[in-house]
Amino acid sequence: QVQLVESGGGLVQVGGSLRLSCAASRSIFSIDAMGWYRQAPGKARELVAGISSGGTPNYADSVNGRFTISRGNAKNTVYLQMNSLKPEDTAVYYCSGLLFGRNYWGQGTQVTVSS
Repeated sequence: QVQLVESGGGLVQVGGSLRLSCAASRSIFSIDAMGWYRQAPGKARELVAGISSGGTPNYADSVNGRFTISRGNAKNTVYLQMNSLKPEDTAVYYCSGLLFGRNYWGQGTQVTVSS
């Protein structure tokens, strides 16, 4: 199993940037895939960005070109760099890890983009 802890959320103005971090309890290279999801009030949780164990990233169309998912040098951290933030990016952001066919989740971190 794996425990995930997110950090880095907060309040930012439109056009600003934030970097979210996800610390895993084991090497992320031993996890099949890592991802960032978000859930806005009244909406379903959606995939924002993912990265495979081989390092291939993928992005939702709504964030492509603005967000970047990456792995840290510490080998147990995944980041989500968010630039040019919009009000519609406001949500709770969750880190996830896919391991042996099961999705593990962090507790979430709130991102609020104010206009």
